[in-house]
Amino acid sequence: MITANPFLGIALHAVGATSAAVCYTPQKRVSNWSWQTYWMTQAAVCWLILPILGAWLTIPQLREVLREAPAAAMWTSFGLGAAYGIGGTAFGLAIRYIGFSLTYALAVGLSSVLGTLIPPLVRGEFGVVMDKTGSGWVMGGVIIGTIGIFLCGISGWMKESDLAGDAGRRDFSIAKGLPLCLLAGVLSAVYGFALEAGAPIAKIAEAHGAGYFNGNVTYIFANSGAFLTTLIYCLYLHRKHKTLGELVELPAGGEKSSLSLNFAMAILTGCLWYGQFFFYNLGHVRMGDFKFSSWAIHMIMLVLISSLLGIILREWRGCRQRTWAAVGVALAVLVSAVLMLTYGNYLGGQ
Repeated sequence: MITANPFLGIALHAVGATSAAVCYTPQKRVSNWSWQTYWMTQAAVCWLILPILGAWLTIPQLREVLREAPAAAMWTSFGLGAAYGIGGTAFGLAIRYIGFSLTYALAVGLSSVLGTLIPPLVRGEFGVVMDKTGSGWVMGGVIIGTIGIFLCGISGWMKESDLAGDAGRRDFSIAKGLPLCLLAGVLSAVYGFALEAGAPIAKIAEAHGAGYFNGNVTYIFANSGAFLTTLIYCLYLHRKHKTLGELVELPAGGEKSSLSLNFAMAILTGCLWYGQFFFYNLGHVRMGDFKFSSWAIHMIMLVLISSLLGIILREWRGCRQRTWAAVGVALAVLVSAVLMLTYGNYLGGQ
């Protein structure tokens, strides 16, 4: 029997969001690898190897669970996961044209709203959910959090302007970046649907004694779908640029680099990225009547913690006073959203 505990659920979401916020840090130590080599390696870890290993370690009688699982749920979760993988690729391409901060604000903000509201609407449960105590606080938290994400993106764009000036913005193009950003936001929200589609499998896992870890079985399908589309795109880039050999030997001129270090950093990235999924599920199952808010909580905390880490690591050093003021307001809005979501979930659990 899974008991609702929103406060613990929020804390576990925070752990997952922190894992996601720092997952790209190891990339700074990778050298003489093309993007596709690094991305394919870490994707194999977080979207293929660890979901299988995690399910094997936490789901009792995994073979029986998979044997009893409905084929429709498995294929639907896999297909939606594949769409999510396309969204991740679009996210990476959007950064090239409009920068990391604006991409984050638009894509994550859109994903937060769509991934949170559409599942209960599709299931026809939105009206019932909104009639419950605390629903106003939860919805207010989702709206305020989305505003906070957008404000963080604006302040991040101001930071990039302060520190880089006109340099590094030669490729800036709203016309190219905005459609990619919207595609990334929509398809990233699809991941929540992939987990929803796998819910029947999770229920079977729970019946076999998986308890709070029941959602780990869903990642076998949702994440492997994302890996498939990522693998196809990376292999296309490898063929185009003839870089597949980087997996076994660094390019000429990379003598001072280390192939083993590159692999270690890519594996660490994959582990951190998978960590967000692992703790997301542990938080999600404890959220009670307002489980649908888990996606918004995760997205808001991801942006909040990412911004705080950037400040702690002194990435904002040298910015103008108005830029500091902008990020201060954005962080205050995000904290308010988290508090509103926490209080709303608490009321719903009474």
